[in-house]
Amino acid sequence: MTASPGALVARHVDTLPADALPAYLYDLPALRAHAAAVRAALPDRVELYYAAKANPEPALLTALRPFVDGYEVSSGGELAHVTAAVPGARTAFGGPGKTPAEITAGLAAGVHRWHVESLHELRQLIALGVPVDVLLRANLPVDGGGLDGAALAMGGRPSPFGMDPDDVHRGLRLLAGRDARHLRLRGIHAHLASGLDADGQLSLAGAIVGQAAALGLGEANVGGGMAVDYADPDARFDWAAFGTGLEKLLARHPGLRLRIEPGRSLTAYCGWYATEVLDLKHSHGEDFAVVRGGTHHLRTPATRGHAQPFAVRPSADWPHPWERPSATGPEVTLAGQLCTPKDVLAGRAAAPGLRAGDRVVFAMAGAYAWNISHHDFLMHPRPGFHVLDTPDGAPDRELS
Repeated sequence: MTASPGALVARHVDTLPADALPAYLYDLPALRAHAAAVRAALPDRVELYYAAKANPEPALLTALRPFVDGYEVSSGGELAHVTAAVPGARTAFGGPGKTPAEITAGLAAGVHRWHVESLHELRQLIALGVPVDVLLRANLPVDGGGLDGAALAMGGRPSPFGMDPDDVHRGLRLLAGRDARHLRLRGIHAHLASGLDADGQLSLAGAIVGQAAALGLGEANVGGGMAVDYADPDARFDWAAFGTGLEKLLARHPGLRLRIEPGRSLTAYCGWYATEVLDLKHSHGEDFAVVRGGTHHLRTPATRGHAQPFAVRPSADWPHPWERPSATGPEVTLAGQLCTPKDVLAGRAAAPGLRAGDRVVFAMAGAYAWNISHHDFLMHPRPGFHVLDTPDGAPDRELS
């Protein structure tokens, strides 16, 4: 459950004044090193797109650009944001329920690949008469418990995402018609699950590639969803095994182009949410630390039902003449400032000796954190944001 920040983050946390907390800190050297390792593990014929929904912070998008082939966006807002942050970068436009205005904006922006979610969306593109490259998003059936380990299933079952297999075939017939000659069918897209390990991801990738090959298509986008383990920050997705498996898969399909679009598994580890303990109280035999901020800033533990890993940065400063509130036992529940018992960042976590005034740094806050949180509930101040880098962009030395 514990995850200690590197020197770059730790130094910055320790120098922030209390009224500058809570704050998000993004470690760009760590992000670059991780992205480079992921890219190196993948075969040359695998294109790597970053799913911007995970964290659209412009500094992160820019830091990733040397390592990715493009960015996946899922709304007109994301499209405008990404094209402004990384001008000229390739984009793939996915997401259900694209509005006419979003489709028009995508056409004007020169989207590289359209992930077509439905027959209705396909007919809109046909009617507009603009040449574009499309992939049909397919909700493929998954046999043999292939989604049993998924944290979140997006397909393989009734779902609002993608096309039913019968609609995929109807879409192929539409694309073969005279009216659709301006559309270039490139392949199949199928993001079926999130939270699978390398073996699970390879199994799904094999099924998606097989479907693309059976249809005589030259591209397959197998989506993202590579597992991130919040209970064990050191247990990373096995990119080396995944890359080896993809190499073997591609060897069986020499003419195919494969694309993946991870989000969380690229940026989660570079982000930290730093705060301080405002109060520490005892209730019915348990200790509760109330910290600045809470799940209105960092909603990940509430949405996923986990305890966010953290590190304590003890503070010797205690300006008050009365006794400093402190934990009485080995476990403390770290709660935020909201008027709801669901505002818990880490429940019954090991934090012996935690005191009011100590600082807490929550790890793995670089994805689906600030950007999915309900910022305005109770109207507390918003956190600060700090993009940290070294002069040469190289990884900083770890604290001993």
